[in-house]
Amino acid sequence: MSPFEAALFVFVLVAAVATALLRDILAVIVIAGAYSLGMALFYAFLLAPDVAMTEAAIGAGVTTLLLLLTIARTARTDHTQLLERPNVPAVFVCGAFLVVLLVTITEFPVVGDPGIAWDNPAITQYYLEHAPKDTGVENAVTAVLAGYRGFDTFGEATVVFLAGMAALLVLKREVFTNE
Repeated sequence: MSPFEAALFVFVLVAAVATALLRDILAVIVIAGAYSLGMALFYAFLLAPDVAMTEAAIGAGVTTLLLLLTIARTARTDHTQLLERPNVPAVFVCGAFLVVLLVTITEFPVVGDPGIAWDNPAITQYYLEHAPKDTGVENAVTAVLAGYRGFDTFGEATVVFLAGMAALLVLKREVFTNE
């Protein structure tokens, strides 16, 4: 694990724990948005830019915006207690999940390992040679995203579009109700 990966992992872990323990809803929303940005960086580092963009747009962008609009319309009553007393069974379950996650992460292949099927040069060569003929698209990246992974990409684009439309509807309603 590179120093960047380790620092990003610690940041995401601390953000997740802080989100679970803090009581101030505004702080939780801001930290959850930072968590989403951290995860988007992870996805980008793992060479999944489409997932990274979706996480950044939905997780950090639209969700944070909608939650901030929600708390802007409601009142906070208790400002004294910032940390909540942890639920012991929930902490145990989260700790067990973290252990399983850490064991799983150590078994991940190194990014760029040529022995892995998804990074096999033969597969890459197959896409480069057959993509134009199979999909009718000259650009290999576009052929993979739109042709071979078309339903997945369509699903991601649909989610991003619907989230954007929902945000616009909420913002439009917010603008007209405040006048």
